[in-house]
Amino acid sequence: MNEATQIALANIGAYSAMVIASLGSAYGCGVAAASAIGGWKKCYVQGKPAPFQLSILTGAPMTQTIYGMILMLLISGKINAATAVAWPVLLAMGVIGGFAIALSAVYQGRAAAGACDALSETGQGFVNYLIAMGIIETIAIFAMVFTIMLLGAVIPAEAAAATAAL
Repeated sequence: MNEATQIALANIGAYSAMVIASLGSAYGCGVAAASAIGGWKKCYVQGKPAPFQLSILTGAPMTQTIYGMILMLLISGKINAATAVAWPVLLAMGVIGGFAIALSAVYQGRAAAGACDALSETGQGFVNYLIAMGIIETIAIFAMVFTIMLLGAVIPAEAAAATAAL
């Protein structure tokens, strides 16, 4: 396989991290938004004020897109240093890391949907709902950090600097 193909595949891995994480965020926000809209409708029908906190719950899964972007930038920064040897690892790290982050966003959106429903009915428990969603968020952070640690182990900084100097 020639070097241009290896670089292209490594770049696909880098870009996949952000794209796949973004797909999870889009799904999670969509599910939470649908529930928030239903919650606001419940409040309007009952003549209660619509809680603004539903907007906060709706946007919670967006942060996983940022984690995917961080992975994309770090993977793409290592591409020239180790393309010939490690392009399959870079491709896999982008795809699998992005998928792990996306799955966190999907489930965070589902939890946010439940929180929207509960908050619109009771008007209580907002902080508890954020805590539960924060636990799900932590999984995405773990996936990102462990992928970054693996990236450093596969392509040490010294090797990247030495190859870049050539």
